[in-house]
Amino acid sequence: MAAKSNAVRTTRPERNDGAERARRAAGTEAQATNLDRLIHERTRLAIISALAVNASLTFNDLKGLLRVTDGNLSVHARKLEDAGYIDCAKSFDGRVPKTEYRLSASGRRALEKYLDHMEALIRVTREG
Repeated sequence: MAAKSNAVRTTRPERNDGAERARRAAGTEAQATNLDRLIHERTRLAIISALAVNASLTFNDLKGLLRVTDGNLSVHARKLEDAGYIDCAKSFDGRVPKTEYRLSASGRRALEKYLDHMEALIRVTREG
């Protein structure tokens, strides 16, 4: 026959629901501030997303797809190019200049990391 244990069982006090919600909100806020700000901007996220599902896109393809101006697309594409997230190739089609963009390997990794981060934020928010 097994001996009875004289150990005293202790229970942890229940957390206050308001305090738990505040703790989760603070954690979610901290996670949100760690987002890749370069990708998080709407137009740059759209550029990266479009290139993630296409082998390459020309400047005019992206401009039409995203419905942005030449200047807006140029500025955002340059920032992504400077970060190494996209590759840009310039050529001529006859006498017409042609700019073509591709998502780089580091750009794909950055997008995957960004998406994982967003999924984690969504999960934490839904659990709260």
